[in-house]
Amino acid sequence: MEKLLLHSCCGPCSTVCIERLKDNYDLTIFYFNPNIYPKEEYEKRKENQKKVCEFFGVPVIDGDYDEEKWLKFVSGLEEEKEGGARCEKCFRFRLQETAVKAKEQGFDKFGTTLTVSPHKSTLIINKVGKEIEKESGILFLEESFKKKDGYLRSINLSKELSLYRQNYCGCRYSIRREN
Repeated sequence: MEKLLLHSCCGPCSTVCIERLKDNYDLTIFYFNPNIYPKEEYEKRKENQKKVCEFFGVPVIDGDYDEEKWLKFVSGLEEEKEGGARCEKCFRFRLQETAVKAKEQGFDKFGTTLTVSPHKSTLIINKVGKEIEKESGILFLEESFKKKDGYLRSINLSKELSLYRQNYCGCRYSIRREN
């Protein structure tokens, strides 16, 4: 089986992705989200991610939380609308780190759970992933997990597992725009 390192934004989004991939890949989740603000929110989401991985019997790697590094990476895009250039740059930041980690640890492919959300552009996420594939030399799993009612399935699985579901994307800029 191919080894897949799957970046995950949160436990709820990862539910349906893990369910769909676990029988076809030697799957490991990479929880890497230094964009999440505040740190307490990051920790809540991380605990839920661990709960989901334990339920499915899938290992999880905890990435570094360095919000300052993320803030520098998206600097100048603070006023961008949600779903715009800042978000694309944020996808790049997290997927680049996932590809680096995948290459370092001998994975065959990398991917992300981000495409399950109806609030995220699958087209942009997959475009960024394919660009990083070319740069890194590690294959990107091009996917749209929102297909076949993926988002609805993630909501139902989250209820079954009593998961915390956040009410904003995660970064300090999405708090003020979404709430």
